[in-house]
Amino acid sequence: MFNILVVDDDKNTRLLLRAVLEDEGYAVFTAENGADALSVLDREYIDLCVLDVMMPKMDGYAFTRELRQNNNELPILMVSAKQLPQDKRQGFLVGTDDYMTKPLDEQELLLRIKALLRRSRIVHERRIQLGEVTLDYDSMTVSKGDQVVELPPKEFLLLYKLLSYPGKIFTRIQLMDEIWGADSDTGWETVTVHIGRLRRRFEGWEEFELQSVRGLGYKAVKKC
Repeated sequence: MFNILVVDDDKNTRLLLRAVLEDEGYAVFTAENGADALSVLDREYIDLCVLDVMMPKMDGYAFTRELRQNNNELPILMVSAKQLPQDKRQGFLVGTDDYMTKPLDEQELLLRIKALLRRSRIVHERRIQLGEVTLDYDSMTVSKGDQVVELPPKEFLLLYKLLSYPGKIFTRIQLMDEIWGADSDTGWETVTVHIGRLRRRFEGWEEFELQSVRGLGYKAVKKC
């Protein structure tokens, strides 16, 4: 069970979010402001924080900044009635992982929470599990049963990136900048070459597929 901390100075919002999250099977802790939230973190293990921005004592920006300055990488989803681009930019600059504006769409909130928890698990465990297939970041291997495929670093990083965000389309330029570096002299065509190699290596594997999106780039599709 995941533990989620809801931080909001509005009692009705705390009660609503508690009910929504508990219906999804999450354990929910609440706090009225950032200072109280820090106290909760001192005594409870929290997997993710749903955080209001405008609060007394310590607002959401100050709370997030405090955590990040102390190297705390707790996933944070900011929620706020502040909708201006500069407000969102401020949230990301202090270290939030995601930002939603009020009034909240409950289903979108749940989807964003699931995505953040999945990414957090991938980062901490350094592996991706797809049915019987395991991608191990530390050994740069892809295994299925007794079969273990050790990949060249760039191929592994490309596959790992795509499978970390199944269904998300990445352009060739995005993948080049992420894996080869923005200063690389290699052309974006190398991404196409590496995708081709990965497809040949894992031809017949039913757990995932690397798809081309015409005019855009590539995406990974989970099939298990």
